[in-house]
Amino acid sequence: MADAGSYQAGFGPRMWQQCALLLSLSLLPVVSGEADSKGVTTSLTTKWASTPLLLEASEFLAEESQEMFWDFVEANQNIKGEHDDTDQAYYDLIVKRASTLLSTVQLNMLKFALSLRAYSATVHSFQQIASNEPPPSGCSAFFNVHGEKSCDTEKLVALMETAAERPKPYLFKSDHRFPGSNPDTPVVILYAEIGSSEFTMFHQLMLSKANKGLATYVLRHYLASPSSRRVYLSGYGVELAIKNQEYKAKDDTQVQGAEVNATLMGENDPVDEVQGFLFGKLKTLYPELKEQLKELRKHLVESTNEMAPLKVWQMQDLSFQTAARILAAPSSDALNVMRDLSQNFPTKARSITKTVVSSEIRKEMEENQKFFKGTLGLQPGDSALFINGLHIDLDTQDIFSVFEVLRSEARVMEGLRSLLIETPFIHDILKLNVQPSDSDYAVDIRNPAINWINNLETDSRYGSWPYNVQELLRPTFPGVIRQIRKNFHNLVVILDPTHESSAELLNVAEMFYSNNIPLRIGLVFVVSDVDEIDGMEDAGVALLRAFNYITEELDAPAAFDTIISMFNRVPSGGKLSVGDVVKVLEKKFPYVEVGSILGPDSTYDDNRKEGRGYYLQTGVGPLPVVMYNGMPYQREQLDPEELETVTMHKILETTSFYQRAVYMGELATDQDVVDFIMTQPNVVPRINPRILSTARTYLDLSNTNNHFIDQYARFLFLDTREKSTAVANSMNYMTKKDSITIHSSVNPPYLTPHQHYHTILHLYDGYIRPVTFWVVGDFDQPSGRQLLYDAIRHMKTSNNVRLGLINNPSDSPSKENSHVARAIWAAMQTQTANNAKNYITKLVKEETAKTLETGADVTQFTVGGMDVALFKSAFEGPKFDFLLSHAAYCRDVLKLGKGQRAVISNGRLIGPLEDGEVFNQDDFLLLESIILKTSGERIKSKVQQFGVEEDRASDLVMKIDSLLSSQPKGEARIEHAFADDRYSAVKIRPTEGDVYFDMVAVVDPVTRDAQKLAPLLLVLKKLVNVNLRVFMNCQSKLSDLPLKSFYRYVLEPEVLFQTDGSFSPGPLAKFLDMPQTPLFTLNLNTPESWMVESIRTRYDLDNIYLEEVDSIVAAEYELEHLLLEGHCFDVSTGQPPRGLQFTLGTPSDPVIVDTIVMANLGYFQLKANPGAWILKLRKGRSDEIYKIYSHDGTDSPADADDLVVVLNNFKSRIIKVKVQKRPEKFSEELLSDGTQENDSGFWESLTRGFTGGVKTEESKQEKDDVINIFSVASGHLYERFLRIMMLSVLKNTKTPVKFWFLKNYLSPAFKEFIPYMAEQYGFQYELVQYKWPRWLHQQTEKQRIIWGYKILFLDVLFPLSVDKFLFVDADQIVRTDLKELRDFDLEGAPYGYTPFCESRREMDGFRFWKSGYWASHLAGRKYHISALYVVDLKRFRKIAAGDRLRGQYQGLSQDPNSLSNLDQDLPNNMIHQVPIKSLPQEWLWCETWCDDNSKKKAKTIDLCNNPQTKEPKLQAAVRIVAEWSNYDQEIKRLQNRVQERGAENHTTQKDKPDDTHTEL
Repeated sequence: MADAGSYQAGFGPRMWQQCALLLSLSLLPVVSGEADSKGVTTSLTTKWASTPLLLEASEFLAEESQEMFWDFVEANQNIKGEHDDTDQAYYDLIVKRASTLLSTVQLNMLKFALSLRAYSATVHSFQQIASNEPPPSGCSAFFNVHGEKSCDTEKLVALMETAAERPKPYLFKSDHRFPGSNPDTPVVILYAEIGSSEFTMFHQLMLSKANKGLATYVLRHYLASPSSRRVYLSGYGVELAIKNQEYKAKDDTQVQGAEVNATLMGENDPVDEVQGFLFGKLKTLYPELKEQLKELRKHLVESTNEMAPLKVWQMQDLSFQTAARILAAPSSDALNVMRDLSQNFPTKARSITKTVVSSEIRKEMEENQKFFKGTLGLQPGDSALFINGLHIDLDTQDIFSVFEVLRSEARVMEGLRSLLIETPFIHDILKLNVQPSDSDYAVDIRNPAINWINNLETDSRYGSWPYNVQELLRPTFPGVIRQIRKNFHNLVVILDPTHESSAELLNVAEMFYSNNIPLRIGLVFVVSDVDEIDGMEDAGVALLRAFNYITEELDAPAAFDTIISMFNRVPSGGKLSVGDVVKVLEKKFPYVEVGSILGPDSTYDDNRKEGRGYYLQTGVGPLPVVMYNGMPYQREQLDPEELETVTMHKILETTSFYQRAVYMGELATDQDVVDFIMTQPNVVPRINPRILSTARTYLDLSNTNNHFIDQYARFLFLDTREKSTAVANSMNYMTKKDSITIHSSVNPPYLTPHQHYHTILHLYDGYIRPVTFWVVGDFDQPSGRQLLYDAIRHMKTSNNVRLGLINNPSDSPSKENSHVARAIWAAMQTQTANNAKNYITKLVKEETAKTLETGADVTQFTVGGMDVALFKSAFEGPKFDFLLSHAAYCRDVLKLGKGQRAVISNGRLIGPLEDGEVFNQDDFLLLESIILKTSGERIKSKVQQFGVEEDRASDLVMKIDSLLSSQPKGEARIEHAFADDRYSAVKIRPTEGDVYFDMVAVVDPVTRDAQKLAPLLLVLKKLVNVNLRVFMNCQSKLSDLPLKSFYRYVLEPEVLFQTDGSFSPGPLAKFLDMPQTPLFTLNLNTPESWMVESIRTRYDLDNIYLEEVDSIVAAEYELEHLLLEGHCFDVSTGQPPRGLQFTLGTPSDPVIVDTIVMANLGYFQLKANPGAWILKLRKGRSDEIYKIYSHDGTDSPADADDLVVVLNNFKSRIIKVKVQKRPEKFSEELLSDGTQENDSGFWESLTRGFTGGVKTEESKQEKDDVINIFSVASGHLYERFLRIMMLSVLKNTKTPVKFWFLKNYLSPAFKEFIPYMAEQYGFQYELVQYKWPRWLHQQTEKQRIIWGYKILFLDVLFPLSVDKFLFVDADQIVRTDLKELRDFDLEGAPYGYTPFCESRREMDGFRFWKSGYWASHLAGRKYHISALYVVDLKRFRKIAAGDRLRGQYQGLSQDPNSLSNLDQDLPNNMIHQVPIKSLPQEWLWCETWCDDNSKKKAKTIDLCNNPQTKEPKLQAAVRIVAEWSNYDQEIKRLQNRVQERGAENHTTQKDKPDDTHTEL
């Protein structure tokens, strides 16, 4: 902790200790001997068994590289016997072994990952995959060879021999494949635990097979006997919020049973500093006064914790005063102070009000706030965190995504560091934004192969339009397309007439043309170019010839019109036939011989070869292609409706580009507009999807070493990264002017010093070349030479390029098959720049090669000025290590087959190129222009500042580009500027010389964000070297206490141990020394995709009252599910398919959970856990009407029918699924009224997981005859009311009842008791849960969240088989048969509510709906109460009521003052869009609003709060409802019986009733 000065300025340390003691002794008599301090602890564990840290560490290394993973596995084969059995020794050994593979920063990351248990989910996912196998019995490790399993090593060979007869297993992206495995061999999957004795034996066996190339070795973790412990998680927040006690809502039942976890309070646990006294230090200085110090501390705690309310004037400046307290502390301690003040704010507020704020702090903060607002968009009171300029959104990003950011940043910074770049420059380079931009490249459309249908500039039909480009600047209404007689907008359609999609595309084009849209339309027909094929046998050729004939005879528009009528004859989904063409021609030109137009003697073949040629030359990808101003549309934009919208959108978008050009004087009326468009920088001669694709692989060139490729034996033993560096070190380059760069460090043995010097003279033309191409191919084969020739031709046109060569031989290299490769190498090593370039260019020409093959000598082709003798001695030298090294490099690092070609541009690997795939000079140009645009120029200008010599500078550009571009595409880095950081910022400086993270936080210390941010920054500070600045961003004139809760963020930078070397009991949230008077409610603040539930505590976590607690309230939570979220759309309509259902399961159990798709964003969520899952459309209507069309973010190949999704970490997983209606079901709807939903039987099949299944026949009859009742409750009091409400329903209702409860907030006690109650009274029940979606405005208060669940998710909480349900509030008593309410006619409304009673006149002043907003909004309609309602789910879903309610909620809830009673205000506010049927008044009687006379007719009684008397609920229940106490006693008797039975049988489980319920 801080030295004293941070709290009590002006005290010297010694003087201050004496004061402490004097005070302690003077206060001692006052202190009473009460029990020790009280508090709350919270822990969160996984459902699955604890995973060994060794396995988690291996997964961390696997993310760095598979090579590291296998090295680590090798080093730890039998770790078990290498340490003395303590947990700490085991952990230390793991860290030590990992440290040989990792840098210091990475090692700290590993420690953090192990503390977070971030890879526990990864290890467990393999365990789940293994259990699906399932493992053969009696095996602690086993292998699977194409579906056959065994742990008998003798059987392995036999299984491998027969493997080819069985299908290969499915391998996941996360699988560990042994490097260098031959893909054609059998796949052997080993399931074992690394480090166990069995593992070593199996692993050695597998290695021997893999190294001989006999097997593909895949390793998956498998624990034969998992631990009995659970994984304790961290990375979540716990809030202890102070509850409003206006209405007493506490249960008076005494808590029974012993408490768990009470041992957590150690000697040194309690917070060290109390009111400025550092008790930790005092105890060590004065051990003899230990007892008195303990008493003093207790007294101080109690006196500080009194939370007397503050006056409004005292609160005004709290934000600034807290900041001043933090800024007064020494910087090493300021974050601790910030954490302490923000997390315990309610008890600290009173002492903070005495702090004085200096004017410098205020002034500097005001200046900074102008910057925050202008550059970052932050208002006073907002917070933000930036790591190296990357914005970390505290609301949406959890600790796991922050960890990812740290790791990827560390990789880049370490990479730059290993390129020997100085630390200050590293941050400059990081700020370069080199991510590939999605700028649209275009091809040239000035080509005779395009048949233009119209020309806006010359056609008479556009004659009345204005011609001047200045017309663009004339104002018009938004969205109006200007009609100007210029070819501003050009649409080219490239199509194969016989393709089924052609008709639709041409119809859209025709629609544009006939509606006079200012769009020039051109067609390119791609048809067979074989001369023998004529128009009488091929419909494509026929159409082309007919088009050309009519264009000649009449004109292009007429020809266009005619081919449209030909396509109109084609039935929907069919193809054009020759007959269609002939019929139309005969009708239009009755006197012409059709054969002369279409037949073999036709002269109408214009553009037949050219059309196909243009299509191939531009490289625009698969047909059909539509281009706007030369830019190809995306595949999904070719849908006819989409095409129309996108084109109109592009016209409007491009208009603004033209307006700017005209305004700036770049475009005048007399210029050719098409020429102007085609000279824009995004126009390239050829679009190569391989180059433009965003899925890219990069070589890791971030290394510096002194290895070369001329020593093959040494080269072989380098790892991947070192091999790449050695190749780069040895590379000789050709460039445009003086053309060879020899790295001066490579001095070939055959150069005399004089000659070497002579070469060096030609090296430097003083120019950094930002683009480096390595051309890979077999230069002794025509295809490899062609690629090199095209590269040289391009290189000769550009000063930005240098060209290096890597030979990838088709056979094992020998003197005979490597003439050209060796000649190229020799020339580069020995000749002057220009001579070598000219010689190589000559050598790669095809005629040269043919002569060489006949046995000619390479020296025949020498060019003038070459030193032939020197060349020959090099060419005929005995060594060709460079060839062997290149071949090994292509095989091991580039993963190319023998002789395959590839191009590497600044470390980006493009290839392997297919045989016959064109990659020509235009492609090199495109590649160069992309590099220069995205990264080359920027990096070059930075590298110039380093002042290194040119060849190293060009090398650096290449290596930095490869490193930066290989990073996953993220947000742009934000440049943040500030006025000053002298007075209003906490500054922590990094250790000199090391790589550091640049972190900037902006925070208001009295906000929820500060409670999270302070502990996070403290951990980051311990974890990595940081340059940290925390700027205060305070709010003035507060009128309320800014923080009404205590908060703990559970996070440790590394694993903690106890003194005996065992793991300390999990990370915990500890609230110690808490004030005892307030009533608290406990909330967990977890990452978005976690679903947690409370599993063990005897206290009511919704109402914690510490005065009544013995010592510690220990709350235990469990991570019940990890959420799989997704968005689903119908490709044909682009809309979400409402009511579509997905199921998630495993091959053996296909339906474990299911869900319904919402119309809002097509959102769905499924509850899962780590492992591999199969996602399907639910059997029944979903899968009859729809099929899956495509998917994104899953783990299965694009064409797979079943979607495999692997959940293997704690981060959020969001997938996108597109579905399509089956052709025969095109007109059917999922949510139709006509067909009876037959999903119930299947929905019930869910039950199998819990009860062994329900027969389908029962479910049909049960559906008609069961009353579904939904209710929510939280806290023991409301759960007590809930049980009584259920009992009152059961006593009065004859029909079978099924209760549905919202699981999210039920206590463990309620969940344990409900099966007994169901058994006793014979009802069914089901627990449902739904996680509040992240895109829907979040509520922070627990009560409001529960209200939200009452209304916002009704369409997705229940299975489709539930047609109708009743909601009954927990605090209601039912006095009638609810069948009557279920069968009540809602007259077409989706739901019915009871209006508020108006008969108790003395409450008129409280009827807020009688005046103001509600009176005018309701316009005479009634305001309804939400304590009882009936919902017709069929109608509700049909009219999309749920989506409308969520939409309205999203709009209104942003305003904190609206929807004060969320569950009631929302349906009443939506009464005009979603009608409410008013139920008769007697359905809900409540004493607050209804008079006493009406009570006798009441069918239900609700215990509404009374705003006048504020009477506690329990008291009111006993007074108002005569039968309430009897019900209460009856349930208490049952509870006692259950407890007694539990006491007798707690060793056996046999008396617990079966859970006859399903869980969704």
